[in-house]
Amino acid sequence: MNLPQHDLAPPIQVTRPSMPEFEAYVEMIRPLFETRWLSNNGAHVRALESELTDVLGVPYVSLLTNGHLALETAIDVLGLTGEVITTPFTFASTTHALVRKGITPVFCDINPIDYTIDVTKLEALITEKTTAILPVHVYGNVCHVEEIDRIAKRYGLKVLYDAAHAFGVTHDGQSIATYGDMSMFSFHATKVFHTIEGGALAYRDGAFKTAVDLAVNFGITGPESVEAVGGNAKMNEFQAAMGRCNLPRFRDDVRKRRAIVERYDKRLKDVPTLRLNRRAEGTESNYAYYPVLFKGDRRRRDEMMDWLAEHGIFARKYFYPLVTDFACYAFEANVPNAKYVSDRILTLPLYPDLTMEMVDRICDVIIEGGNRP
Repeated sequence: MNLPQHDLAPPIQVTRPSMPEFEAYVEMIRPLFETRWLSNNGAHVRALESELTDVLGVPYVSLLTNGHLALETAIDVLGLTGEVITTPFTFASTTHALVRKGITPVFCDINPIDYTIDVTKLEALITEKTTAILPVHVYGNVCHVEEIDRIAKRYGLKVLYDAAHAFGVTHDGQSIATYGDMSMFSFHATKVFHTIEGGALAYRDGAFKTAVDLAVNFGITGPESVEAVGGNAKMNEFQAAMGRCNLPRFRDDVRKRRAIVERYDKRLKDVPTLRLNRRAEGTESNYAYYPVLFKGDRRRRDEMMDWLAEHGIFARKYFYPLVTDFACYAFEANVPNAKYVSDRILTLPLYPDLTMEMVDRICDVIIEGGNRP
């Protein structure tokens, strides 16, 4: 029996971590086997923090063991209480961090163009209990930062950005990390830049530095001194060493991602059932994800995901379900745009090692599937 060519090809996962040369990582970690300094603000952590201040264009970067604990730490350091306005179109961590800190999330709908928080609906959600806005940059798409800044200043609110998708992104030539009071970055293995697991807080106000240091290391200030109630969110040296190996290749990885995105755009722009991601002028994306929106109802998206899987191609419904639909919550929110997008969005495979032949294979299967009766 002659199998279709698609079925003979190896499977394509939705993502694949970028890795440095094995020898380069070994050389980076070799000194650790002599110093045995594996955690507690070691040399690699200090060096990577310094290197990241240059990349992110801010004077302060604090590394943490993961992005979620970075969010919780930022909430503590910024003194957030009461209500925080955020988006339901995000990963679970964004809302979990608020709830775990005793804060009530208030959900603002997204705009249907770039899937970020709808700034035209923000002010109506502000109450006397509101202390901050927690917007999310999505897929490398940047929130409407100028309007968010205007609203926050008008009402005296803090702004904490979830920038897990936006490492290295610039807006009008300015690093995305320079907006708001703080930005959280995720360095999980699947991100554009990673430290295996890891995260960071980027900020401009030096007054936050001591508070962050205390929060991530039990509030310890000396061998016999504990001056604050802190947790444990320190990045270790092996994570930081991976980051230091990956950082020099970051720009090249983004260049490869951009070429892949351009190939997808070329092949899929005329598919009538799809709406492709719209990247704003003035924003230099990191091409973190390739989302496509399926026109029609949710069934069309779900059938295409199954069709791709039948051909060894694994996409992801990201983000689905909405946070407001999680079983662990019972939130009521008027977010029709977010619901519409969540029911129809699919992110296709995208990573630097993805070849153009693989992209063409994915596009062929999508086009073939779209032409089925």
